[in-house]
Amino acid sequence: MTDKKNKFLPVNISILTISSTRNKKNDISGKTLEKRIKKSGHILSNYEVIKDDKDLIKEKIRKWSDNVKINVIITTGGTGLTGSDVTPEAVEDLFDKKIEGFSIIFHLISFQKIRTSTLQSRALAGIINQTYVFCLPGSPNAVKDAWDDILIYQLDNNHKPCNFIEILDRLEE
Repeated sequence: MTDKKNKFLPVNISILTISSTRNKKNDISGKTLEKRIKKSGHILSNYEVIKDDKDLIKEKIRKWSDNVKINVIITTGGTGLTGSDVTPEAVEDLFDKKIEGFSIIFHLISFQKIRTSTLQSRALAGIINQTYVFCLPGSPNAVKDAWDDILIYQLDNNHKPCNFIEILDRLEE
C-alpha cells in the first residue's frame, strides 16, 4: 500500500552489471534498471559494467558503499551456479547485515513465473556502510521482477506499513 501523504524522497542509486560477456551497449538488464530508476524519480549515481571477478566486484562495492552520497547499489549478474558466478561470494563477506527476506520474496515472485528454475538464482541483499545492496540475477525478467514487485515499493518512503527509506538515517545507530 502506498500513502502519498509525504513528499517522495529520491535516493541515489548505483547500478553494477557483472558479466564477462556484456558491455554497456548490450546490457539489457542494466538498461532496464536504469529506465525504471529514472522513471520512479530516483537519481542514477553510477552505472558500470565489470567482469565476473571476485576482487573487482569487492573493490567496486567497497568504493561505492564508502561514498556517503550513494544510498543504494543494485548489481545484476553473477548470482547463478556456474564457476564464473561469484557475486554472492564477493558481496556477502562485506555485509554488515544481511536482508534475508529479500531473497525469500524474490524467489516467491520468481517461482510464480519460472517455477523451480528460481532455484538457480542466488539473489541476495544486505547493508554495507549504511548502503543498501541488492544483488539480482542477470536476466532482464529477473531484474523487472525485483524492481517492479519489491524495490519500487521498498525504496519509496510513502510505502506502508514500512519501507527501507524511512529507516535509512537510522542504519548507523
